[in-house]
Amino acid sequence: MRPFRYERAASVEAAAKAVAESPGAKFIAGGTNLLDLMKIEVETPATLVDVTRLALARIDEHPDGGLRIGTLVRNSDLAADPRVRERYPVLSRALLAGASAQLRNKATTGGNLLQRTRCYYFYDPGKPCNKRTPGSGCSAIGGFTRNHAIVGTSEHCIATHPSDMAVAMRVLDAQVETVDGQGRRRVIPIADFHRLPGDTPHVDTNLAQGELITSVVLPPPPPGRQVYRKVRDRASYAFALVSVAAIVDAGGGTIRNARFAFGGIAHQPWRVEAAEQAVAGAPVTQVDAAADVVLQGARGQGDNDFKLPLVRRVLAGVLAEAGAS
Repeated sequence: MRPFRYERAASVEAAAKAVAESPGAKFIAGGTNLLDLMKIEVETPATLVDVTRLALARIDEHPDGGLRIGTLVRNSDLAADPRVRERYPVLSRALLAGASAQLRNKATTGGNLLQRTRCYYFYDPGKPCNKRTPGSGCSAIGGFTRNHAIVGTSEHCIATHPSDMAVAMRVLDAQVETVDGQGRRRVIPIADFHRLPGDTPHVDTNLAQGELITSVVLPPPPPGRQVYRKVRDRASYAFALVSVAAIVDAGGGTIRNARFAFGGIAHQPWRVEAAEQAVAGAPVTQVDAAADVVLQGARGQGDNDFKLPLVRRVLAGVLAEAGAS
């Protein structure tokens, strides 16, 4: 690990300003991803700005009936909160499907959204990686690709976003609240938060340098049954091959309205609203049209070709489970 400067922020505004004024600076909270990357010199921040003492670890009622979740709320606390378990079970289940209990006790809401890909080649400084070193190439293309993306890829990157929580946030239409280095605040819909790789795969989100997540707001839950299903290589401590967060309002075996977002198949949580429209009014057992829309333009890389039929099967299973009376 290379030497770095450490400072503890006294306020939200001071934290954002400190990172904004130092291009090599990073925020640190739980550190469950950043410290690992620093140890292998994938991340080499010149300065770490500690935000853990800031008053951002509360879950509060939002005026519209939703919840405001502070960026420092630990994953374990968020999953266990009675309001989350009652109103947003898809979020609680997604959190509990991620990592280990020890990691969930340290990992934060904001950090979870910002965690970086677990692509093997990104983690190997000896291999070219456009996400790690822009312009160096993508070793995954033509390499071992079992865990890689099948939609939203580019010739520069086929990595996936690793978060379970973010998939649930996407299906819930969460909004991310931030403050920048000049004290300006803004609200970013979760749909606009993460980026596809395009020709800049090293840029994971639409945050500016020094822009600090302060909270995530969940709107009131929509009607319907909430389900989260994660398919992975082993039963615990593994990232998704394919995951689905779904909210389905159904009756008599027919879907009235549905939302679903996927993990493990793209550089961001993957939600296609046109696919949701395709199942409205359809029997819960007839989802091929929706899967066709989700997989439009999808392409396997050999080792991950199995994800194309797996997406169909997992979606069918989730909609059938959620639509069961």
